[in-house]
Amino acid sequence: MKKLTSVVAVFLGCALTAWSAAPPALTSLPAIQALTASEAQKGLPVVVEGTVTYYDDLSSLFVQEGDSAIYVETAANARLLPGDRVQVRGKTHMDFRPDVFSDEVTVLRHGALPDAVPTSFAKLIRAELDCRRVTVRATVRSADIVTDALFPSIYLELLMDGGYIEASVIGHDPSVLKGLLDAEVEITGVVTGKFDSKKQLAGIVLAVPSIASVKILKRASITPASLPLTPMDEILKGYDVRDLTQRVRVQGSITYNQPGSAVVLQNGSKSLWIKTLSEVPFNVGHLAEATGFPEARNGDLTLTRGDISEEKAFAPILPVQMTWRQLAPGTSAFDLVSVEGQVLTSIRGHSQDEFVLVADGHRFSAIYRHPDAGSGIPLSPMKNVPVGARLRVTGICVPSYDADPLHGPVAFDILLRSFNDLAIVGQPSLLNIRNLSLLVGLLLAVVVVVGARGWIVERKVRRQTVAMAYIEQRRSRILEDINGTLPLAQVLNEITELVSFKLGGAPCWCQIADGAKFGNCPPRLAGLRVIQAEIPAHSGVALGTVFAALNSLVKPQAVEAEALAMAAGLATVAIETRHLYSDLRRRLEFDQLTDIHNRSSLDVRLDELIEESRQKGATFGLIYIDLDDFKLVNDRCGHHVGDHYLQEAAQRMNRQLRSHDLLARLGGDEFAALVQVVRARAEVEEIARRLEHCFDEPLSIDGFLLRGSASVGIAVYPEDGVTGDSLLKAADTAMYLAKNNKRVATRAPHIRTQP
Repeated sequence: MKKLTSVVAVFLGCALTAWSAAPPALTSLPAIQALTASEAQKGLPVVVEGTVTYYDDLSSLFVQEGDSAIYVETAANARLLPGDRVQVRGKTHMDFRPDVFSDEVTVLRHGALPDAVPTSFAKLIRAELDCRRVTVRATVRSADIVTDALFPSIYLELLMDGGYIEASVIGHDPSVLKGLLDAEVEITGVVTGKFDSKKQLAGIVLAVPSIASVKILKRASITPASLPLTPMDEILKGYDVRDLTQRVRVQGSITYNQPGSAVVLQNGSKSLWIKTLSEVPFNVGHLAEATGFPEARNGDLTLTRGDISEEKAFAPILPVQMTWRQLAPGTSAFDLVSVEGQVLTSIRGHSQDEFVLVADGHRFSAIYRHPDAGSGIPLSPMKNVPVGARLRVTGICVPSYDADPLHGPVAFDILLRSFNDLAIVGQPSLLNIRNLSLLVGLLLAVVVVVGARGWIVERKVRRQTVAMAYIEQRRSRILEDINGTLPLAQVLNEITELVSFKLGGAPCWCQIADGAKFGNCPPRLAGLRVIQAEIPAHSGVALGTVFAALNSLVKPQAVEAEALAMAAGLATVAIETRHLYSDLRRRLEFDQLTDIHNRSSLDVRLDELIEESRQKGATFGLIYIDLDDFKLVNDRCGHHVGDHYLQEAAQRMNRQLRSHDLLARLGGDEFAALVQVVRARAEVEEIARRLEHCFDEPLSIDGFLLRGSASVGIAVYPEDGVTGDSLLKAADTAMYLAKNNKRVATRAPHIRTQP
């Protein structure tokens, strides 16, 4: 009997374990929506059916069934269409709402889309229709082509009755943007959101599957180009705001107060920046209530026009000890934290004190804002923190203005409540500026007592003063050159010359990350003591290294580290400023997929060439190229192969042009070549034939063998037109005539899979 009881117990135990290890799959969208955050994070199995309302190549999928809808993260290039009836297998996940990470999405059939629900701004901003298919009416405030993760799309800013929302529309044809500005539209899409680093809703975005879902109800009464010019100091004449935002009330412990500017409240893991004009010095650590108007500013939730009511209850928030790597994702925005770093420098400015620190190879600042001059609060002396010391700072983590937590680490500052938030946890080495100053003072005292060499000391002090003034003057000029038009190479040379001067003429040079070297690098370094400092970046890897070669017989001095730190800081500002400018110029002038000129770049060069040719009586040609039946490549082989097809086509056509000619992608599968120097139409026709024949050889892409072709049309200035629009229209007309004359069966791309 005991054996039988043991067997039964073991059987029941195994069955219970198997049952608890494999919970039943969720089979409906309402069941997923009903999950709590902790339940959704467990990765519960899901097997549900629904209708696709939106899908893009960035793997974003929205599925709806009746009045329930969810977000599904799935594989890219899944070839799903709105209206597809699908079965989703995967696991739950918690984001803003419970959603699903899919393991498999199976298309069951194609059917009708769920009815779009007409809605208001109030329902959208309260997230009542999250992930649902809706229709809104709004006025278009801006319309642009933007690129996210290399995928261009149309981005619209829309004004509804109640506030602003945005719409991301699949497509990247700039011609469809004409006539949208200030037009009243009806737009149908799926409700999603903009979120801050804490996954808090910071705005509404409609995910729209195509431009066909944007219907113009009423065009603007006047186009932007026909508006009268307004003097820059009179632009407020057009300002008109009707704000119906409701006041809200929040509660938390005061963790920061800048009288007349801001208060920060924290409640558990939630914290909020509150803008207020109140100059009352609230007590940090006390419980408080605040009312104000919600606003998403710089991507973070804030409360504006705040009214603070402090309570007597003491409920302090303890700072969380964190590292730079833990703060870099931005998830601790406005939280009370502590972080350690090594001091690079400290500066007392007009309105704030700043302590610049480095941790994990990255710079950040701890900032103490001065009390307002009219507040009557005395300004305490700046805390003396030696360079090189390890410092623990406690305060509010504030991300930089342009921080983007969705695309890598963000820069941040720590706002100090008082100098009590600074704690030295590690002293610098004995060889530092402070100790050297004490030594110099002692020597000066000896000299004064002895009285024999007083005149030498006086002369030395004068020379040091002149040198410091010269260094500061050169530093100011370098900062002006960084913000000016001086080439980066020349700016970096100036920085190394300044360091060389500060180190008594020692050779100094820098090498940036791309391998380029600037400054005075000795051909032989044997017998020299080489010191170096990384050029830090606000986020990411170091930008390069600054070097100096010193006499190996001379002991290291604190001025060496100080000089290299100054050079590294200036080099960081110079390189990041120029990289930002170069990246913006590149994005404005070149197509991101094919790396050739874009439509905007072609238009600018075409207008310039028309003016030059008009003055010189010269001739040039314009060739319009359209890839035949490119849609078949995307449909049969997928967009990934289609992108490679466009890249290879651009390279082949570029090789047929001369060095001074220009090839541009106009959009989709349309290109244009600007033949800038010709003597007769025959030269343009010859280049056009070469462009057609460059597709004679098949293209091998990802296992597909593609035999493509292109249709071309030409226009010659001034024979076919004297303006950019007329030339493009003439070449486009000629191209379509050539396309219609072709035999479709023999010229369409032939696609087969390679063995």
